[in-house]
Amino acid sequence: MARFIVNEQVVHVEIFNEQAEKTLVLLHGFTGSTKTWQHVVKELPASVKIIAIDLVGHGQSAAPQTVDAYSMEAQIQLLEDLFEQLVVRTFTLVGYSMGGRVALSYTARYPKRVAQLILESASPGLEEQAGRLARKNADDTLADKIVHYGLQSFIDKWENIPLFASQKNLQQAVQAEIRNERMMQREIGLANSLRGMGTGVMPALWNELKKIAVPVTLITGELDQKFITLNEQMQQRLPNAKHMIVPAVGHAIHVENPIKFATIVKETIS
Repeated sequence: MARFIVNEQVVHVEIFNEQAEKTLVLLHGFTGSTKTWQHVVKELPASVKIIAIDLVGHGQSAAPQTVDAYSMEAQIQLLEDLFEQLVVRTFTLVGYSMGGRVALSYTARYPKRVAQLILESASPGLEEQAGRLARKNADDTLADKIVHYGLQSFIDKWENIPLFASQKNLQQAVQAEIRNERMMQREIGLANSLRGMGTGVMPALWNELKKIAVPVTLITGELDQKFITLNEQMQQRLPNAKHMIVPAVGHAIHVENPIKFATIVKETIS
C-alpha cells in the first residue's frame, strides 16, 4: 500500500510482488477501488508484479471538487505520470467497466506502454451524438442526486440495478464486501466521475479501435447480453482481439468468479 503525489493529487496504489519482472496493472470500475481485486490477486503467480490503482474520486485517491480533474484526458495523464514515478515501462493493462474505458483510452494514447490489454465488460463510449447527449444528461442527473441525497441512498439503489442482478446469487459475505467497498466512496468523487468521464462525455473510441495493434482480450459474462453484443462489435474493429464469454456470471466477472478471471489473466500473460 502506497500513496503517491501526482500532479498535486494523492493517488493510492497497492503493489504486490514488487521485484517481479512482468507487470500487471489493474483499474477498477465505478464505485470500486483496489479492494475489488483482492480475490483475483490471491490467484495470480508471485512471478508477476501487480499494481492496483484507485482512480481519481475513488477509494483512497483524491476526490477533487473541480470536474476538470476527472476528464478522461486528465485521468490518462495522471496514470502516465504515475507510471513514470513508478519507473514502469511496459505492462499488461486490465480494466473493468469504467476502468476498462480508462484502460482503452490510455492504450489509444500510449500504445507503446501496453504489451497486452485485457478489458472486462468495457466499452469504447458512444458513437451517436443523440445517445451521448442522453447519457450525459442521465449521468448529470444521477450525479446531482448523489450529492443531494447522499451516498447510502445512492448505493441502496445502485446495487439493485439490473446490471448487478447476478450478484444477488453470491455468498452473503461477498455481497457484504462489495457493499462495504461502495460505502467507502465519497459523494463528490462519484458525482464528478459521472460528470467528468462518464460514457456520455468521454471521447468515443470506436474509430480508434482499428489503430490499436496490441493483443486485446475482451471478457464478458454470459448473463450480460448488452456487453456481449458491444464486445462482439469491438472485436470486429480491433486488429488483434479475442472475445471470451464466461458462463453463469454477469457484469463483474472478477467478483463473481475470481478464479476463472485470474485463470484468463494468467493464460494471457504467460
